[in-house]
Amino acid sequence: MITLILGKSGSGKTKHLIENANNEKARGNGNIVFIDTDDSHIFTLDYAVRLINAKNFHIDNVDALYGFISGIVSRDYDIEKIYLDGIYEIIDFTDEDLRTLAEKLNVLTKDNDIEILMGLDKHEEELPEGLEVEIKVL
Repeated sequence: MITLILGKSGSGKTKHLIENANNEKARGNGNIVFIDTDDSHIFTLDYAVRLINAKNFHIDNVDALYGFISGIVSRDYDIEKIYLDGIYEIIDFTDEDLRTLAEKLNVLTKDNDIEILMGLDKHEEELPEGLEVEIKVL
């Protein structure tokens, strides 16, 4: 299942995602991928966490993001967690986009036994009705 880490800018979403990724890697849990919109966290993330700058791949909509994540999963069967940070800076998520992405990623995570955690610059009450995701509010 996908987990949304919610909070407005400056609430600690990035810090939470980085700490979680580093802790998972320290426990020796499989391959960890951290997708961001820049390379500024290269020295903050554990060296064994794979950092990918989404801007380098011209991801600008939900379908492109889903295809990108699917490609990463298909290339490396040892991935256990994927972290997405700052994606809302390059994709303007509508309610329908969030529903579609959540549905597709929930199937992907179930079929491939992975977890996806995504930071989102929103409050819980701003999410569309019926969104099937886990939520953590910061």
